[in-house]
Amino acid sequence: MKYIGAHVSASGGVENAPLNAAAIGAKAFALFTKNQRQWTAAPLSKSSISKFKQNCEAAGFLAKHILPHDSYLINLGHPNDENLEKSRASFLGEMQRCEELGLSLLNFHPGSSLKEISTEECLKRIAESINITLNKTHGVCAVIENTAGQGSNVGNKFEELKFIIDLVEDKSRVGICIDTCHALAAGYDLTSEKAVKETLDQFGQIIGFEYLKGMHINDSKKGVGSHVDRHESIGKGAIGDEPFRILMNDPRLDEIPLILETPDESLWPEEIKKLYGFIE
Repeated sequence: MKYIGAHVSASGGVENAPLNAAAIGAKAFALFTKNQRQWTAAPLSKSSISKFKQNCEAAGFLAKHILPHDSYLINLGHPNDENLEKSRASFLGEMQRCEELGLSLLNFHPGSSLKEISTEECLKRIAESINITLNKTHGVCAVIENTAGQGSNVGNKFEELKFIIDLVEDKSRVGICIDTCHALAAGYDLTSEKAVKETLDQFGQIIGFEYLKGMHINDSKKGVGSHVDRHESIGKGAIGDEPFRILMNDPRLDEIPLILETPDESLWPEEIKKLYGFIE
């Protein structure tokens, strides 16, 4: 079964996210558990935690279908040791917030070398950051998102994501989120049935579907290999409708959160309905 939703607002408190998701017909959702553009945040109140869990239960959202995203400021591969420690401390805080909310996943962008260290050294720092954090937390899986390969960002190639996973000590608590826009921008063709099959098969061969914990379902304003991260509404970009139909009928994508991050939030109910309509 497919679990489709969107990255909804948690404005006014995390407890509002499941309400916002239910209102657009979602069966899965993503959220920020704190302001994504700040390093720290006030602790979650017992009331917010309790209401969040109650609202998830009332709407039928399971933890495995909720894909929280960490702060955009965090760089777990930072070349500067002081800034790396700051990122690690913030990431730990994000994982602990997920623990408090009873969530089992935390999605994050792997990091950037800032062109000051090699890609391999950056990847090693990311893996070390994950290991440190997993050793201090329980039950939450670190879900690495593929990147578009903009600038000095790492993790746009499946081989790089595999390199990180190989260095993570607890393989049961690491996974991947494939962003379709990022994949296309990184050079993985998703513009036809044949291309979708080849890209997914490549993912299976290099990384393995046991590590796929979620997907971001986005069309792309730019074409294959552009290395430009610009999301577009479903069917209105370089990917088009048909590849999403193929994805919605692939059983390897069952039981994971499939999250819209398309730019026009007003279209989310329509896009969710459209994606479910693709299922044969």
